[in-house]
This record gives sequence, structure tokens and C-alpha cells, in this order.
Amino acid sequence: MKYGFIGLGLIGGSLARNLKKLDPACTICAYTRTQKTSMEAREAGVLDEICTSPSDELFRGCDYIFLCAPVITNIRMLSEIRTVLGKKTILTDAGSVKTGIHQEVERLGLDNQFIGGHPMTGSEKTGFESGNDHLFENAYYILTPGKRVPEEWTERYYQLVQSLKALPLVLDYREHDYITAAVSHLPHVIASSLVNTVHTLDGREEHMKMIAAGGFRDITRIASSSPEMWEQICVDNSGNIAKVLDEFIREMEEARDHMVTGDGAYINQMFASSRDYRDSFSFSSSGPVKKIYRIYCDLIDESGAIATIATILAVHSISIKNIGIVHNREFEKGALSIEFYEEDACHQAAELLRHHRYTVWVNE
Repeated sequence: MKYGFIGLGLIGGSLARNLKKLDPACTICAYTRTQKTSMEAREAGVLDEICTSPSDELFRGCDYIFLCAPVITNIRMLSEIRTVLGKKTILTDAGSVKTGIHQEVERLGLDNQFIGGHPMTGSEKTGFESGNDHLFENAYYILTPGKRVPEEWTERYYQLVQSLKALPLVLDYREHDYITAAVSHLPHVIASSLVNTVHTLDGREEHMKMIAAGGFRDITRIASSSPEMWEQICVDNSGNIAKVLDEFIREMEEARDHMVTGDGAYINQMFASSRDYRDSFSFSSSGPVKKIYRIYCDLIDESGAIATIATILAVHSISIKNIGIVHNREFEKGALSIEFYEEDACHQAAELLRHHRYTVWVNE
């Protein structure tokens, strides 16, 4: 098998790592915006051939070509990729907006071999170095086949996604964009707006910034995502985002009005209905906003306390992503917050520390 990539950032780099892990004998060629990324990928044993442009002859003969740049950049690349696209090559992308690229694919007459792809996973971190070979495990991977794509091609891609341990789901590209506007794009807009609101309202002493932690930090974490990527997503899917944003604004205005009039019954029902609906979600699979794997641990403030916990975990080869004291514990149960890269490590750490008689809560 031979795989071509345009872009080896978090998603493209993780996909390339995963494919190389599944089949070390496969060939991976890629064009990246900077030479540094290509060199990092080659040194990591992921990249076999470095392409100098999206129309590099090395892309000929690929079984798949993955467009993993920002969404509008992917669209711009199509005309160049077209010149080296083999007739049996499945052309796909990894963007979270599909309408624009499908329209351009149809205009170029490539809808007989384009299958849109959207792995609904990620991180607030970016770049090849932030990726890993298991990013797609238990994550929905949406496929949006072009109008004239043979069914057996879609089935082939479906099976490839399953081999990544992801959960393939075939949708119409228009439905995909409406869904992602609500469950992925709107949350990023809200997180960014909430952070900017606090920034605007905070005083010279920055007490809001000082106290903000715990729950506030968690719900605004995605505001740290790539501005370039989210600029292109919001522009490319503006119509759908505007629709869901209008409904969100209506909900906020209604909540504000009932608060001002002291309508406690409405406020109670608002929180109760949202709690019940959220509790009905299935968390067996990853969603578009990456889950945090974190535990909270009761801790007495004494010399060496944190070092002792870190040593216990290190002895058992459990890697820590982040660790720190929680100063604002209004919504947290423990004084020490420990974040992990993987869910298994999180639960292993909780069990291990409980065995050492620590009181531990797992973030759910």
C-alpha cells in the first residue's frame, strides 16, 4: 500500500503513524508546509518520501491521498492534486467541514473518487509532535462519499477506518456539516467567547484570571486550539454555525430574562433538563471535543507530598501529562489534579493510589 499526505499536523501525522504501525512495509509520501515537519516525520520513521509540492510525481500510484491541511487550504490544493491523481486512487480529506470541498470536487469532476473523511477526535495541541498512533481509537470517523463513488470503494475505506480501531459512520456531507456545527464548531465559538468575556470584564488586578480554574478551565480548554484552523472552519461552515448559534443565543436570552424576573422554577427546569439529556449520552466513544483523563486526589500540604505520588506512578510506568495544586476547588473534590494521556493510565493511577490509601476521584 502507498499513502499520500498533504499536511502532517496532529491529524495527518497521527493517521500516518497509525498506518505505519499497522503496516510497516507501506510507503508514505507527504507534502508539508515546512521542511521541518517532513524531516521530523522521516526521523520518526513515519515518512518515506518527501514531496516538494501537491503536484509532486511521487503522489502517482497512491492507493489513498489524504488532505490534512486546514479546510479551505484543502480545497485550494485540489486542482494541483488532480494532475497526479491516479484513476484508482481514493482521494479523501480530514476536515471538519464538507460542503465546500464536495462542491469543488464536483466542479472538477472528481466526485467519482472523492470520499470525504472526518475523524472526530483531536486535541487543543497542534503539530506532528503532538500526534500519536492511537488517536482514532473509539472515535467516530465520518465518511461522506461523492455522488459517483463506487460502493466497493466506500466499503474499502470503511474497512480501513475499522483497522484504525475507529468507528466509521457514512453520512451525507450536508448532514455532516449541520451536526458538526452543533456539537463541535459551536462549542469552540462559545469557549473562545467566554474566555474573551472574562478578559474584558477582569480588573487591573486580574482576580478573575487568578481564581478561574477547575470547571472554567475545562470548559474553555478548547479555546487554546489553532486560530488558523478555526478561522477557516467558521468561514467555510458559517451558514450552519449561524443557525445553531441563533438557537443558542435564544436560549441564553431566555435564561437571562427568567433570571431577571426571579423565575426559579424555569431556572431549575433548565438545569434539570440539561443534566438529564447530558446523562443520557454514551461515553463509550470519543466525540469531536477530546475527553480529559484526570483524577483528583486529597493531599496534605507537606514537604515531598507531590513527589511521593509522582514516584508511585513513575515506578509503575504511568506517564503524567500534567500535575498541579487546585486552588479553586468549588467544583473539584481533591487538592491535587493529575492529568494523563490515556484513559487506561488514568484508571490504573486511581486504583494504585487508592491502594496506597489516598482518597481519589476520577474526572467523569
